[in-house]
Amino acid sequence: MTIKKGYELLKENTELKSELLFVKHEMAQLKRMLYGARSERFVSSETPLQLSLDIAADEIQETEKEIPTIKIEAHDRKQNQEQKIHPVRQGFPEHLPRETIIIQPEGDLTGYKKIGEEQTEVLELIEPKFFVKRFVREKYVNEETGKIIIGDLPPRAIDKSLFGEHLIAQIITDKYVDHLPLYRQIERFKRSGMTLSSSTLNDTVKNICKLLMPLYQCLRDDVLSDNYLQVDETPIKVLDASKKGKTHRGYHWVYHAVKKKLILFDYREGRGREGPEELLKNFSGYLQTDGYQVYDAFAKRNDIILLGCMAHVRRKFDEAKENDLNLAENGLLLIQRLYIIEKAIRETTSITDEEIMRLRKEMALPALHDFELWLKMHLTDTLPTSAIGKAIQYALPRIEKLKRYTEQPYLQIDNNLVENAIRPVAIGRKNYLFAGSHEGAERAAMIYSFFGTCKLNNINPQQWLADILVKINDTKTSELSNLLPANWKVLNQ
Repeated sequence: MTIKKGYELLKENTELKSELLFVKHEMAQLKRMLYGARSERFVSSETPLQLSLDIAADEIQETEKEIPTIKIEAHDRKQNQEQKIHPVRQGFPEHLPRETIIIQPEGDLTGYKKIGEEQTEVLELIEPKFFVKRFVREKYVNEETGKIIIGDLPPRAIDKSLFGEHLIAQIITDKYVDHLPLYRQIERFKRSGMTLSSSTLNDTVKNICKLLMPLYQCLRDDVLSDNYLQVDETPIKVLDASKKGKTHRGYHWVYHAVKKKLILFDYREGRGREGPEELLKNFSGYLQTDGYQVYDAFAKRNDIILLGCMAHVRRKFDEAKENDLNLAENGLLLIQRLYIIEKAIRETTSITDEEIMRLRKEMALPALHDFELWLKMHLTDTLPTSAIGKAIQYALPRIEKLKRYTEQPYLQIDNNLVENAIRPVAIGRKNYLFAGSHEGAERAAMIYSFFGTCKLNNINPQQWLADILVKINDTKTSELSNLLPANWKVLNQ
């Protein structure tokens, strides 16, 4: 066999091995999708934080403080059952109205004296029923001048609308928070004895969104005035009017102003960079994203500092466990160290910004340095097309962006907060499948922005919407920000 022929066989063998590893990884991914819910929670076969990095001792920076480990003791099933503690049933909230029903013992009570009573409470619900609110506007005439006066109607969100503001708020909340499409709401209303047409409900939602547009623009300006945004995008199917029965793949771009606790959904017809570049043209500050290449264009701007997302890095290593369990677990343990530090910081009450920065400098930065050395060491001894190779190649070029959360106390290690805001969209997609038009997707973006912000600020979205619908027409443009959820909460406390 010639040297050339041997080299060609060796090359072919290497390529086949690489392809086999790739196919195994793809098969493992398909099995996850078919047979179980994916979880990013990582439980190692080794003791947490105890692993060999195979790095020379003088290359690792030692931290002055050790991260405490949690010892978990195993018990057999029988012992666990014996020690199982049954939770005490909590009472119902005091603000709920009570209906008291007195129950006397059966039979003749002659000769008996009451010595006490026992109370049992159950939560009950009477089906909501429609009622008609009738406004009677009395007219008066001046007998001398003939002038006629009449009482003014209270403020209405939509003049001549058939629905009151509380019903409108419930319809919109049911649609965008509880993911109940309008046609299902119509069926529910029928069971309560009220027949409503789909066109009437659709027109109501459209008119309300048109009314809320200035408030949405106010929210957008407020979000973009922050100096720290987390960004992510999620697809939404939109009915394509030009192709019967076909849908278009649009995108909701989601911006989370972390410090102000605001959420902004911005609908775009595509996933290109035009959407975020247009929206963020006047933004300056920290921008935290995943590894999508569209965001790389912002690195060229002097007024924007890009942050990486450690959760996406962790996800890559979690997916690589079927490919190379040992290396994947080592990578996950190194990442786990960082999350233990952040959890300790987050759970420390009354911690100051100075203390956060000190802990990150003394503990997180050395852990990040160890992670970087480990990535560099294994970059060349893993196949680029393998799952573990892809995980390492994803993390290493972004290591500087991943470190930047240590620069400011308010920065986050990952983008999970904005991903949490996207979850309602994913749930909604399963119920209503697609938006009826691009305009419908834009309206959804507006409502998701308001309700997402309500959720961040622990506000009942239906209560907020019903209140501001009454007030918005009489609110000056300069005072619209008072109706935004966070400001509304402060004014109504």
